[in-house]
Amino acid sequence: MNTEINQGKWGFRSVSYWLTLLLALGIIFVGIRFLIAPFAGATGFGINLADAHDAAYGRIKGIRDIFSGVVLLPLLWMRMRYAAAWVFTTAIIVPFTDGLIILAGNGAGDVQHLLIHWGTAFVMAITSILLFRGVRRG
Repeated sequence: MNTEINQGKWGFRSVSYWLTLLLALGIIFVGIRFLIAPFAGATGFGINLADAHDAAYGRIKGIRDIFSGVVLLPLLWMRMRYAAAWVFTTAIIVPFTDGLIILAGNGAGDVQHLLIHWGTAFVMAITSILLFRGVRRG
């Protein structure tokens, strides 16, 4: 795996760069929302919290979401496209699995939340293709 900093042409002029940044900032926002307002965050996720004790789980999820977004920021800053592509691609498991959790818990009728989670996974898959498409293997 190429782990060296490759400050080539990829960066501000690339659609994949901006999509990755937008999605990273989006999940950071979701995490902050879970930390500050866990009940609202859980409702937006598709699973309601029962009481104040459950709010701790919302905050636990929040810090993990923040990490998921922040981990990409140094790779974007250093324009490490190949590393960003792999990290970003492996992260697709999160919204995909979140959708499965919603499906199991709420059923197929919760189309709104299924679309949010699986739509995110789909956009991430397209972004991953764009990220890898421009990687020069050497």
